[in-house]
Amino acid sequence: MHSPHLQYLQKCLSLAEKSPPRPTNFRIGALLLSRKDGDLSTEQDELLSTGYTMELAGNTHAEQCCLSNYASTHSVPDERIAEVLPDTPGRKLVLYVTMEPCGKRLSGNLPCVQRIIQTKENGRRGIEKVYFGVKEPETFVGQSEGCRKLTEAGIEWRVVQGLEREILTVATAGHENGEEEVKAALSHVETNLDDVSDDERQRQAQTKRNPKKRMMEVPEPR
Repeated sequence: MHSPHLQYLQKCLSLAEKSPPRPTNFRIGALLLSRKDGDLSTEQDELLSTGYTMELAGNTHAEQCCLSNYASTHSVPDERIAEVLPDTPGRKLVLYVTMEPCGKRLSGNLPCVQRIIQTKENGRRGIEKVYFGVKEPETFVGQSEGCRKLTEAGIEWRVVQGLEREILTVATAGHENGEEEVKAALSHVETNLDDVSDDERQRQAQTKRNPKKRMMEVPEPR
């Protein structure tokens, strides 16, 4: 697991496992980072907050808990989180979450996508990119709307491949037909592992090559 994105998703998955299994929830984990612009190695990342489904009281989602935890540590209500999030020149806010943020909720609570968009209020940069491992299955709300709403708000997003089965298995624990849900969701997953993201290609290109391998590639003198 060399990709830093996969490593962060693995941490999110560990958070998701702390969530109590319920038949009406997906168990999700999320973490919020501050990342230096252009730092493809992610070595200068700063962890700001974490969260998982139902970590806080009520029918709370992972992204909601992650942002609420940060707001709480800075003594502001959730809706004013944009005021206290870092807006440092040369750095950006990045959110990792095991599953695509929800675009609508049957409970009537504010969808996670809207909470992410709120971080950009009053001209703040807010969360600029979201990484997740799987699209939201159609179990509860039908066709997912998260990605479309992120795009409309000018927020970049990317699916990180490699942990689909693990994420879905944890997410659906407690569901009556969990195994069927996992199979159905996996049938829609794109499995083209050669489809590497642009920033991942750049990161690999900047990674120092093994000097022994480089020596092996030196042509023999003629």
